[in-house]
Amino acid sequence: MIIKNFKELATNREKKDALHIIEAGLDAALPSDTLRKIVKKDKLVIGKKTILLSKYTRIFVVGFGKAADSMAKTVYLLTRINGGIVVIPCGTQSVLINKKFKILHAGHPIPNTQSIHAGKQIVEFLKNRKPSDFIIFLISGGSSSLLSMPDGISLQDKKITTSLLLKSGANIQEINCVRKHLSKIKGGKLVENLVCDAVSLVMSDVVGNELTDIASAPTYFDDTTFKDADKILTKYGLKKHIPYSVLKRLDLGIHNKIPETPKSPKIRNYIIATNNDCLDAMVKRTRELGYVPSTMRSVSGNVTFVAKNLLKSFPMKKRSCLIFGGEPTVKIVGNGKGGRNQELVLLILNKIQKNKKNVVIASCGTDGKDGNTNASGAIMESSKDRIDEISNFLKNNNSYCFFKKHKGLIFTGHTHTNLMDIGVLLTRQ
Repeated sequence: MIIKNFKELATNREKKDALHIIEAGLDAALPSDTLRKIVKKDKLVIGKKTILLSKYTRIFVVGFGKAADSMAKTVYLLTRINGGIVVIPCGTQSVLINKKFKILHAGHPIPNTQSIHAGKQIVEFLKNRKPSDFIIFLISGGSSSLLSMPDGISLQDKKITTSLLLKSGANIQEINCVRKHLSKIKGGKLVENLVCDAVSLVMSDVVGNELTDIASAPTYFDDTTFKDADKILTKYGLKKHIPYSVLKRLDLGIHNKIPETPKSPKIRNYIIATNNDCLDAMVKRTRELGYVPSTMRSVSGNVTFVAKNLLKSFPMKKRSCLIFGGEPTVKIVGNGKGGRNQELVLLILNKIQKNKKNVVIASCGTDGKDGNTNASGAIMESSKDRIDEISNFLKNNNSYCFFKKHKGLIFTGHTHTNLMDIGVLLTRQ
């Protein structure tokens, strides 16, 4: 079981079924089965495209993101790998134990000095490659902060800017647009001077699955501009709080005094897994358990509106089940503990307490970490006696403490993958 406290949470049939459905989604998020379909002994098979590895002298892996170590471990078992570098979040124990790989830990969701060290190490590693080499980039969510090489600004100013964006309610596309225009390696810059052939295998952690948005596109290209980045800061009222060096750099870019990010790809990039893979597995499990499933895919936007839309889409009929996935955003107004999944469950719970039907709501992050907590999400049944209490917790963005009190936190630990969030609403009555 990926859910470590499954038995403690499964206090009745409905909650047990919901947890089984979540478990199916988490299992589908693991990269091993997907990579086994792609990586063969002497070739990579990606759809109709075949890349022969046998024609290269040496094969290297460069992986970064929450799934980097599990992806690299699988690839190493499937084909000839001469070495590589893997970057994962601080506090994560690598599942890859191999002397051929250098394992680095770096900051997430805010970059730190280790993020700069990781960025420099990878840049140096790529410089030392020969034309006869081949690189397999393994990219997953979290990479935007794990690799950091600020351009024209200090690390501290980059941290301040990132923190402000994360708390503003901006979506990941907007956050990464700004990040790309403050970096020496994002938006395709990492591979600008690469002398050997390479391919990027990418696990998507963004709604829409656009390669330009995932991990701030270090090996792809950037379709946004300095002007776009400036507009995002204006949109969220951040300009009066953003460091001067950041505003100055964006202004230099807007007036063409520094070059834009690359606008075409140098190497091939392929998305190999998305949130839909999780939802498809969940729908299958839902049917096996005897429910009638419906789905809401690519869930995004403010978590308050997401909660309303999910309830509008939920049939609330006997043995009905709504499967959903994506990545909503939370505007932080309080100083409590929580994350978008826990807040979403609490918001829905608050809205359906007076409903006569007993509804189970569950939502969690496939990466195992929700917001500023050690939980991956939460599960709870509708009730009629918590209205005032819930409102107080919501006002302070303190969903974690609510679910801790009522024993509704879902714990998985680091899952070594990341395909956004998954959730379920169901009723048996």
